[in-house]
Amino acid sequence: MTNQPYEGYDQYPQQGWPAQQGYDDAQAAQQYTQQWQGQTWETQVGAPAAGPAYPPQQAYDAEQQGYGAGQQGGAAPGAYGPPSTGPGGYGPPSTGPGAYGSVPAAPVPDAPGAASSDYGPATVAGNARVTDAQRARLEGRSPVIEPGIQPAALTALLGLLLSGAAAVGSYALLVPLVVLQAVTAAGWFRLNGMWPARQGIALAFLGALVADAALLTAGRENAPAAILGTLGVWVLLSLVMQLRSHADPDERMYGLMATVASAALAIVATGHLAADPDAVTVGAAAVAVAVLARALPLPTPASVVVSLLAAAGAGIAVGGMTGIGAKGALLGAGAAVCALIGHRVASYDYPSRFVHFTAGVALPLAAAAPAVYILGRAIS
Repeated sequence: MTNQPYEGYDQYPQQGWPAQQGYDDAQAAQQYTQQWQGQTWETQVGAPAAGPAYPPQQAYDAEQQGYGAGQQGGAAPGAYGPPSTGPGGYGPPSTGPGAYGSVPAAPVPDAPGAASSDYGPATVAGNARVTDAQRARLEGRSPVIEPGIQPAALTALLGLLLSGAAAVGSYALLVPLVVLQAVTAAGWFRLNGMWPARQGIALAFLGALVADAALLTAGRENAPAAILGTLGVWVLLSLVMQLRSHADPDERMYGLMATVASAALAIVATGHLAADPDAVTVGAAAVAVAVLARALPLPTPASVVVSLLAAAGAGIAVGGMTGIGAKGALLGAGAAVCALIGHRVASYDYPSRFVHFTAGVALPLAAAAPAVYILGRAIS
């Protein structure tokens, strides 16, 4: 091929070579570089490049791409290079260094409707919510918030009602016991962050009522069979209820554990009805005193010691009125230990005010029921 000037070059103004023609007007040079149509010219041999042509109307706006009129004579980057060698010979023009030198890369413009660059890059997974307990752990704080004096006063009131009703009779004791079981079932679900959980709460409370009825029917001598038998049946019912759920496996397992635990606590509270009436009188009074002492503004170790001592003293005082005598100290201290465990559970993981007035009130008395039953039989 002979090396001669291109004839008819003016017929293709969009493919002009501003740098070679030496335009004096920079705006005119920019005008000739804003449209790219037709074939791509080879810079080395001065002939049209082989391969398929680019589709028409493929425009590159120099102003949108961030190139000013003064950059490299107004030429767009890659205007002097061959087309990219992608599959089939198609692709955007080369942005690497061409025959006339390299051009600085331009910032990628924001897509229409995209967020401003003042904000961070878009994410796919999103940001998971950080709970108050997790934030407290990250900041080095304790996730435990104790219920306080108001829930403790309600626990003491309910404990005194149990203590006084036990001295009257089993059916009188049933009234505050049913209230305790209902609050226990609802409070446990709320403590686990599951609210509303009407089916689970109703199932747990129904199990407690069945245990009460079975115990009154079978008598105190058959109390273990009535309580454990009801608990076994309610575990199966809870399992069946969760198997019929359409939630994912993790949620079903979490719901099953919450339902079983709630039913177990509500049914175990029936131990107050199964225990000796004098033991219930002493144990419930000791729990009431222990929870009030635990709510005093003292350091935790000192508060625990004061609570146990107060419960033992209350056990001796009430035991002297019921015939248990000084053995009431052991019963009161044992019931107070279980009550403080329930109190601690109700304080864990940044509970809400509703948790404090349900689980915080009921768990100390519900957890103390096994100790009242076992220790009452041991010392009587």
